[in-house]
Amino acid sequence: MRFSNFLFTESRDPSRDAATLDEVMKEVDLTEELGFDALWLGEHHFDGICIYVNPVTFSAAVAARTSRVKIGFAVAQMSLHHPMQMAEQLSLIDHISKGRLIVGIGRGTNYNVYDYQGYGVDPKDAAERSEEAEALMMKAWTGEAFEHKGKYWSLKTPGLRPQCYTRPHPFVIRAASGEASMVELAKRSRPFLMSVQTNDVTRQRMDLYRKSMRESGATEETVAKLTDQCWAWRNVYVADTDAKAQAIGPAAFVAMHEQRAVLRNRVAKEQGIDMGPQRPGMAQRVDPSTGLVCGSPATVAASMAELAATGVGGVIITFRLGAMSYDVAMESMRLFMDKVVPQVRAAKAA
Repeated sequence: MRFSNFLFTESRDPSRDAATLDEVMKEVDLTEELGFDALWLGEHHFDGICIYVNPVTFSAAVAARTSRVKIGFAVAQMSLHHPMQMAEQLSLIDHISKGRLIVGIGRGTNYNVYDYQGYGVDPKDAAERSEEAEALMMKAWTGEAFEHKGKYWSLKTPGLRPQCYTRPHPFVIRAASGEASMVELAKRSRPFLMSVQTNDVTRQRMDLYRKSMRESGATEETVAKLTDQCWAWRNVYVADTDAKAQAIGPAAFVAMHEQRAVLRNRVAKEQGIDMGPQRPGMAQRVDPSTGLVCGSPATVAASMAELAATGVGGVIITFRLGAMSYDVAMESMRLFMDKVVPQVRAAKAA
């Protein structure tokens, strides 16, 4: 199982944005230095929940600053992006990174409605816009001239330049927050990104994912290949002892989700937006007993070993929980790579 860092840094105070961005860049450096397999970037707008805002723009800086770690999007909100601009930008960044991009895409947020409002997009159109945008981006990556007349875009392009460094195009993966969308991807023989779940739910979903692929006619070789390309999210805090971890991790985790709710509700009230019902499974994700892996290296390693046993190919880990200080979060990252990962690998070898 591959291990990665989800860089999703909050900035509560606009006057600290510059300092927070400096910390983000230091975390990029540390992610590569410690030997993580990948670094993932998210996308959120207007509320400070994600300080670098746009994973496409920020990935160019990450690509120029690093040389080894893969750079993934978890996820780019396709409904907010022009597909030709997206194709051009990612082709360029594919060159800068020498093929290290993992293009994780999704329809867009289904609870930060102001993301859509700020970009002039009707959230009801998000799913259709995302589908059309993805198809256009894939077509553009062929490098051939084409015309397109669709519901949201009418285009006439002489062909994309630069063409992709990775042939035929960078690796593309979709987010699937619910079981139904995961099954649909399985039927289409596509890998997926799984939202934060317990190990038991992850095991059930990975079993269903493999079963659905087999029932759709996929070979065992394809099932194994695609399972290895899937990633699962986790929030993690590691300290020297379980007691120390429990004294810091859960409180930071709860404060992170409380602050996000405050920010979203404030912007929604200012804009007069109906945020709609809470997403299915959200209560579980914001509960530290089910949404946070927290403890000593041995405790966290045991949870990671259980996750590895599900067959999922990689884990996307949020280490810096909300307003947690940079130093505290980075010490957790160091302990994870120095003490947790060797235990997980030893358990697998045994």
